Amino acid sequence: MAPANPHHRDQEVESLDEFDHVVAGGSLAGHRVQSVDLTERTLSLLRADTTGAVFLGCLMQPDAAAKVRADGALVFPPVPDLPFDPYRGVLYSPGELFEGLTTGGYDETPDARAYTWFQETKADGDIFASMLRSIHDDAISDALDELLVGARVVGVMGGHAMARGTDAYAGAARLGQALARAGFSVATGGGPGAMEAANLGAYAAPHPDEMLCEALELLAKVPSFVPSVSDWADAAFEIRSRWPGGGDSVGIPTWFYGHEPPNAFAGHIAKYFANATREDGLLARSNAGVIFLPGAAGTVQEIFDNATPNYYESRGEPTPMVLVDRAHWTEKLPTWPLLQSLARERAMESRIALVDTVDEAPEALRRLSGTA
Repeated sequence: MAPANPHHRDQEVESLDEFDHVVAGGSLAGHRVQSVDLTERTLSLLRADTTGAVFLGCLMQPDAAAKVRADGALVFPPVPDLPFDPYRGVLYSPGELFEGLTTGGYDETPDARAYTWFQETKADGDIFASMLRSIHDDAISDALDELLVGARVVGVMGGHAMARGTDAYAGAARLGQALARAGFSVATGGGPGAMEAANLGAYAAPHPDEMLCEALELLAKVPSFVPSVSDWADAAFEIRSRWPGGGDSVGIPTWFYGHEPPNAFAGHIAKYFANATREDGLLARSNAGVIFLPGAAGTVQEIFDNATPNYYESRGEPTPMVLVDRAHWTEKLPTWPLLQSLARERAMESRIALVDTVDEAPEALRRLSGTA
């Protein structure tokens, strides 16, 4: 087998514009073309050198497909009747996952249909379905890495049950706003509650402070995605429509917890089928630290998923960890004492902090990062 080409990332083609640009140079040799509709580019394919190219989920006319195969290219055709594209080259947008929300309700959206497919196939033992999930998740990871090149990413973790209209939700939104204004890329688990609030804050960052206050008041009218995901999502899209041009952030949710919909305030959504891949990827990409808001079992798991590589320094120098709400993390779920014990006399000891309020978290993060 030939060794992997270290320049393949530079040879990825993920849009028709990129395809036209590359073909203008005369050769597609060695390129990877991801999920591009090439049915109107038959002449270009017939003329171009496609030796060693790989076409992932690209629609082509039969004569074009035959020609590129004859060149020695690998062609992975689109898979019919799937509610998702396993070969996609970019992350999801809120509009894409919630397409059809206003006409058919949430159950008719691509997000809901993908969850239904996952429920039907996750335990049926079909290797083809398993392979499609793996290909999709790997493509999402690739797109996420491309998006975050050079970014200083701060992860914000917290429970999905945090309701709109509460002081806790408003605090998480202020946190996301402060981090975004400080130049960080905010990344969350992409779901409701604390995750939505932090993504909302990042979305509000370019706008005057009054915008966030008004948005919080409007969202409070639909506190939760229960009983109606449609009403909950509609309220978020109304905010986006009223105040366009919000700031970008990342949401990294999973169809494993498909009963929890993704939130619409993350500009880029990396949605996975495999929760373990999603959890590890979210924490690993939070290269500027992680802030843990009050949560339950899932947030406790994330704390120690993050603590382990910091303890062993398996990802290099330990990254900051800030736990918010002293009573929650020392009395209700006494995670902090164990984290302190693990960190003692190790490099990570100077990279952990416990604060009382969410408004203290950005300053604690700066202190742990050595930038205060």
